[in-house]
Amino acid sequence: MSNPRATVLTEGLNTYQVSGIYDNSTVLYDATKANGSSQVGLAVTITSGDLIALAGDGEFVYGKLLQVEADGTCVIERGFGVTLPGGTSASLTRGKAIVGDLLVSAKGYIREVATATAAELGVMGGSAIIDPSTTTAVVVNLP
Repeated sequence: MSNPRATVLTEGLNTYQVSGIYDNSTVLYDATKANGSSQVGLAVTITSGDLIALAGDGEFVYGKLLQVEADGTCVIERGFGVTLPGGTSASLTRGKAIVGDLLVSAKGYIREVATATAAELGVMGGSAIIDPSTTTAVVVNLP
């Protein structure tokens, strides 16, 4: 029998959910998709108008989109152990802060902060990469 203490778990350890109003531009409701949108599972940010939108390159990452409703609301996951997909050729180093990235030209992905870019240092928000071993499901901390 294997030793259960030998298994290290990092996903979903201390996450919580919050709701918000989505922008209806980058986040779209689709009744035919699981959890109401094809964007579920991607990284989101908060716009200057307090709307939830997919995170663009170098933008603050607020959380992971979990569900989109027809009434304009959505559910976001935050906390320790959230999994988010890495962008195209994204640098993903354990312990580094994250910002939004693109997958080719699509928003909603992540990469580590480019420390030489001052604007990114101001939006990293205390986030950190916990486990970058799976680039399609990078474990992060989003306090």
